Amino acid sequence: MPTNLAQHRTMSHVVRFDCYEADLGSGELRKRGIRIGLREQSFQVLTALLEHPGQVVTREHLQRLLWRGKVFVDFDNNLNAVVAHLREVLSDSAEHPRFIETLPKRGYRFMADVYALPSATAEPKARRARLVVLPFMNLSGDLAQEYFSDAMTDEIITAMASLAPKQLAVIARTTAMHYKGSHKDVGRIGRELNADYVVEGGLRHTQDRVAINVQLIQTSDQAHLFAKRYEAELRDIFHLQSSVAQDIATHIDAPGVAEEVHGRLTWAHSRRQPTENLAAYSEYIQGRYLAERLIPEEMAKAKQHFEDAIGLDPEFALAHIALADLYSWLGYKGYMRPRDAYAIGVTYALRAAEIDDTLAEAHAVLAEYHKQLDYNWPAAERAMARALELNRTSPFVRFCHALVILMPHNRIDEAVAELEAALESDPLAGGTRCWFGIMLLLAREYDRAIDEARFMLELEPNSCWPPFITGIAYRQKYFEESVRGNVRPDFAEKAIAGHRRAVELAPGADHLLAWLGFALGVCGRKAEARAVLEQFQRSERYILPTNFAHVHLGLGEIDAAFEWFDRAVEERDQNMMPILSYAHFDPLRADPRFAALLRKMNLGE
Repeated sequence: MPTNLAQHRTMSHVVRFDCYEADLGSGELRKRGIRIGLREQSFQVLTALLEHPGQVVTREHLQRLLWRGKVFVDFDNNLNAVVAHLREVLSDSAEHPRFIETLPKRGYRFMADVYALPSATAEPKARRARLVVLPFMNLSGDLAQEYFSDAMTDEIITAMASLAPKQLAVIARTTAMHYKGSHKDVGRIGRELNADYVVEGGLRHTQDRVAINVQLIQTSDQAHLFAKRYEAELRDIFHLQSSVAQDIATHIDAPGVAEEVHGRLTWAHSRRQPTENLAAYSEYIQGRYLAERLIPEEMAKAKQHFEDAIGLDPEFALAHIALADLYSWLGYKGYMRPRDAYAIGVTYALRAAEIDDTLAEAHAVLAEYHKQLDYNWPAAERAMARALELNRTSPFVRFCHALVILMPHNRIDEAVAELEAALESDPLAGGTRCWFGIMLLLAREYDRAIDEARFMLELEPNSCWPPFITGIAYRQKYFEESVRGNVRPDFAEKAIAGHRRAVELAPGADHLLAWLGFALGVCGRKAEARAVLEQFQRSERYILPTNFAHVHLGLGEIDAAFEWFDRAVEERDQNMMPILSYAHFDPLRADPRFAALLRKMNLGE
């Protein structure tokens, strides 16, 4: 139930509404853990509204609050500008408000439920200390060694995350890497990520030696808590990573961290090294550096590095996981025929779990292959259960759980919650944020999806995903309004504009072009939709079956669409996985051919 915050001032200065948290004491506003800018006067207005949710806050009260008796000839316009900025930051609308309702000539009312959060003194264990390891600087002067400093950052993040998981939340590498080359000071980074501690470092790598400088900084006052220089031979790299992580953790002045780390030292020293072969490790980290870009040319190079790593050490489980994950992406993107890619990739997934049964990531990837190659849901669920048992807090495992198990079975609310949990420790992970937006679309929360797309756009202005998500949201809103007899040309234009922009930002992405073709057809631009279909038909490269199917569906060619959807199921096209949730499939669900698709995917009776 909504909470009257005036009654809880002694309990908490932090309140939550929707996906936002406002610290009424410090004047900070966060969205899913990320600090967002809000001008001081706009925050004062927000505070007044949050203190009286559901009640009218008059314009006269806000005038006294903001200007304390000063007389402004243009008071109305000044207040309107303050509220307009607040709405802009919250992605709210005066015409269709989610948060702030205007009562003409009277004032404003906050519409959403507001909750007071327990203070740290009331519940000391409610919040773990948060730490971010910033990307280590490459001090070698050789840009070709950049992959090595990135790998060291990654390994120390992984090591630290395992030392005191109940007491210390370590920001995941995807978010940390957003600060590579950044000149932001430690205090600002701490505020942006709500982090209590920052680790900075630099690395120099020669042929057979490595030297690392690290320092631990407390963000509240930028005090240096620990600094040390490490040097070791390259063959001792894994022991060096563990030593650095443990030394940092024991100097963190947060309840229980040092004690927990001391209790785990024996375990940490005894855990299995990824490989004894340094040449194999070098190949692996070079491949991982390239694979993250998801560009065909870079993925081909990464594939060779991973294969070379396995050639040098056939028992290198992480390299097997990397190859399995790479083949999964090759199939998903349509860079290879999916069924062919998955038939190869599954062997690496199986081998990784066989080599090291304690790797949560191995079981998560294996669950993905049970799903995408065989539609074997019981096996997928067993593998995912094992991954969750081994590392329930891993953002990667949470991500896989949402997409592999929850989404295909139409457990969308659970999938949304799982992705939100993953974003708590990895708030800047572009892929997770993209799928969070898509999951909101599948939940048919179109306005929330549009809001998320705006937020993503602030984080990554050149990403194709914000306009893509916006395009789908408006396309579905247009369709649903049309069914009710309320044609909205403005929705159609926004839908097409979003899809066009996505295609512009990712030229050559066939699946984005297909969704544009579908939107064109749904919105009545049949000739343009058919031009997309003809472009696919002329293509000499492999095109995913769902790309053809969706354009046919947009054109209203149902028989052709079903033929291609059936082929998509046979070829293991992963764009069929939300079949139980896709809103645009609703008109097809009574067709016997739709039930046949579900049976082939082992999702029907």
